[in-house]
Amino acid sequence: MGAVTLAVLGVVGLVLGWISIEIACKPCLKRGREAIDRNLNPDYDPDDDDTNSINAPLNPNPSTTVDSDPVSASIAIKAV
Repeated sequence: MGAVTLAVLGVVGLVLGWISIEIACKPCLKRGREAIDRNLNPDYDPDDDDTNSINAPLNPNPSTTVDSDPVSASIAIKAV
């Protein structure tokens, strides 16, 4: 009887551990599974993606406003 109880507790522990990992890592697992599904799809063509197009602009939302204040225009933000 003790061996059966240990086996049931072991299985329950594994199931609870799997569920906790699925809940904790849901965003990463979702993106990974979508990538795997996309790569295993024989009808998927990466050339059809608009985001990876060679003709896509490098800056899709260019700023057309020119700053007329010379002080703020001369301040450069440096990130290291």
